[in-house]
Amino acid sequence: MSLTHNVTLQKLHYREKIDDVVRFYRCEHARFLGGSTRARLQVNAANKANIKTVNGKKVNGVHVDETSSFLEQRNTSLLHVGGNSMDHEYLIGRFVDERYVFRQAYVIRSYEIGPDKTATMETIMNLLQETALNHVAHSGLAGDGFGATREMSTRKLIWVVTRIHVQIEKYSSWGDVVEVDTWVDAAGKNGMRRDWIIRDYHTRKIITKATSTWVTMNRETRRLSKIPDEVRNELVPFYINRAAIATENIDREPIEKLTDETADNIRKGLAPRWSDMDANQHVNNVKYIGWILESMPINVLQDYNMTSLTLEYRRECRLSNVLESLTSIIPKICDHNDQTQETNRPNLECTSLLRMEGDHADIVRARSVWKFNQHIIF
Repeated sequence: MSLTHNVTLQKLHYREKIDDVVRFYRCEHARFLGGSTRARLQVNAANKANIKTVNGKKVNGVHVDETSSFLEQRNTSLLHVGGNSMDHEYLIGRFVDERYVFRQAYVIRSYEIGPDKTATMETIMNLLQETALNHVAHSGLAGDGFGATREMSTRKLIWVVTRIHVQIEKYSSWGDVVEVDTWVDAAGKNGMRRDWIIRDYHTRKIITKATSTWVTMNRETRRLSKIPDEVRNELVPFYINRAAIATENIDREPIEKLTDETADNIRKGLAPRWSDMDANQHVNNVKYIGWILESMPINVLQDYNMTSLTLEYRRECRLSNVLESLTSIIPKICDHNDQTQETNRPNLECTSLLRMEGDHADIVRARSVWKFNQHIIF
């Protein structure tokens, strides 16, 4: 049967790895008037390819012999479909602004939204974390650790976050495409600051800003460590004096330590699962957000949107720990423009604490601001 104009083409893509060679299959199914189908199979072999560095040798002045094994393994499994200009940016990201800023785009998936069909705070934090890790991997400095540089891996050091502040202007919806930028700078003598901004990919409007402080810890002794000169020399060429959030707008105030007497709600018996652990052998910092929300009243979760979140990490949590979540809520004192005009309902300020169930040692302290959402549709 010859091909006519009354044909529907359906392109399907398959991937197969045999003997370290990744083969991509594109199968075009042609459906005819009579209902029969004819398939044409195209096979292409993709060889391993390295991400190019500046002049083939240097990235911001740091000599790079080759890309990390992580990137080599991942690049062989990338499937480029069609000629969309965002394919490369979405799949592996890219450097911008003279390679000081790393940019990556993401689609908000159905499993990353909440009951209101918008991205959850956990989703946003995961996007920030993923972009940060890819930044390190693409810089050519990645060692064998979870975001650690080569000199850090040699000295058995890992990154741990001490404080993060996030401001959200708008939550993306299911199917939206967002673009995340991240960069780093020094934070005092023994810390590193990492900032992010999230834009709507199509409108280019900034919808989220975040800043964080990181220090190094010995992965065996679990003690904090000064940043060695060798590690600092790796990082300095990537530092850029740029802030996602103006200094005067960052929440730097100490977060109150809640007690049984000062907390409005307490949720006990929160136990980490194996799936909550990350490659650094402790609970991933994003997981704490879900536990914080466990002690939040359901009416706040349903009727309000979190517009600001500050997390202060006090100690790591391991698989054997059992936690308690405490929360107190007060109306936030602010000017009239910060109130919801239609309802005249004040914003809420929530103070939260995750602590050990046994000795009540602090794990994470948190402060969040919530704004009434008068347009919620379930």
